[in-house]
This record gives sequence, structure tokens and C-alpha cells, in this order.
Amino acid sequence: MKLSQGKRDNFFLTLFFFSLPLIVLILLPLGKMLTGTGVDELLHCIGEAEVRNALLRSIYTSFTASAISFVFGTPLAYLLARKEFPGKRLMEGIIDLPIMIPHPVIGIAILSLAARDTLFGEILQRLSLHIMGTLTGIITVLTFVGMPFYINTAKAGFEGVSPRLEHVARSLGAGPWHSFFRITLPLAWRNMVLGTIMCMARAISEFGAVVIVAYHPMTAPVLIYERFTAYGLKYSQPVAVWLIILSLILFVLLRMVARGKIRQEGEMDA
Repeated sequence: MKLSQGKRDNFFLTLFFFSLPLIVLILLPLGKMLTGTGVDELLHCIGEAEVRNALLRSIYTSFTASAISFVFGTPLAYLLARKEFPGKRLMEGIIDLPIMIPHPVIGIAILSLAARDTLFGEILQRLSLHIMGTLTGIITVLTFVGMPFYINTAKAGFEGVSPRLEHVARSLGAGPWHSFFRITLPLAWRNMVLGTIMCMARAISEFGAVVIVAYHPMTAPVLIYERFTAYGLKYSQPVAVWLIILSLILFVLLRMVARGKIRQEGEMDA
């Protein structure tokens, strides 16, 4: 028997009612922060070079981290989605470790690896790459914490593409690379964009590991922390509001680009 329209509406209203506490938990603090900061305070805040540089640095480093995750995480996500091999579950667990490990521990681990008295540290020194207090260190940390979000999301997208489509393409003469780029990649594209957004969102908000590896140059979260500890809520809140605004604009634009691409593909298929 099909549920009547009234029963379906009651069902969804009940679901909405039970969702309200979480919605309120998200909206109330953010709403209070956004409405509690005046326009004059925001304009004065963004007029400071230190604030602008920190915001731009956060956007640049998080975007770079998501790009690195995209380039190197896509092959790994596809491999995990398509192949069974010894140690696969262990590898999946290792990929998820950055989500579970306390992030100051991540910063300490990266610094210990890059120390001058280690083999890896010596290699970095010869390549003139420095981790402590550099943009390279920040990007390394952000890639570390954001990578699992991209890989897991892209992996789910690849798993949603039937292997039969790839087999059909290969039976018609397409090679593995051709079938991957012409069949699999376009069908899993939505998840890859979503994974990139999630990776960047996680990276742009990172504080615990960044403050260990590179207190300077400051990213926006580190600047917010410094101003809060030094001057209190009044001077840290405008920077936090600008970070929220810029992050919201950035992620809305990314989603608009993704939806535009999806709509364009739908029109071409029609």
C-alpha cells in the first residue's frame, strides 16, 4: 500500500523536527558571530595588510593542498575502488588515520620526519626544501589532513561506476587509459568535485597541526587564535567573520561551477 500524501508529509515533518537541534546548533553560533560584528569593524579589519595576507594565504595553501590531493589521490582512489589486493583494508585504514589522530600530533610527526638528523630531512635540505615556518610546511600539513576526504569521496564515485562500462569500452578497442578518461572519469566527476571541496574545506580550517609546523607565516586560523589570546574576542571575531564569508563564497562558486558542468553534460546527453 502506498502512503497517503498526508502521511508522507507527517513523516518528513517528523524528520525535520528531529533535525532541528543540529540545525540550531550550527546556525545560532554562526548567526551570532555574523550579526555581532558591525560593518565598520569588518571594513577596518580587512583594511589591515596582516589580515588580508592571512586570508589569502589560507585560500592559496588550502587550494594547493586540494589540487595535490586531486592529482595524487585520484589514482589511489580508483585503485581502491577497482582492485582487491593483500593489505587493502590496512591501506584504507592508513588513509583514514589523519581524520582520527589529534592534529598537534600530526604537526609534531611531520616536524620529526623533516628534522635535519633524519634521512628524509637531509634529502629535503639538499633539495632546499624547508618545512618549519614555511608555506611548504603549511601545504604539507593541509594536504595530510585534507587528503582522506578527497580520496574517500572520489573512491565512492568510482565504485558507483559499473565496471561493465569499462569492459564494454575495452571490448570495442579502447585501452585502459582511454576508457578511464572517457568513461570512468566523466561519470565519477561529481564525487571528485565534491571531494575537492571537502578537502579544501578541511584544509582551510586547520589550526592544530599548522600552529606546530608554521606559526609564521600566519594562516587565518592562526591569526584568529593569536588575536584572541592577545586581545580577546573583540579583535579576533572580525577576522573569523571574514574567513566564514570568504569560505562561503568560495565553496558556493565551486558548487555553481560543478552544477553548471553537470547541467551542460545533461544537455549534451539529451
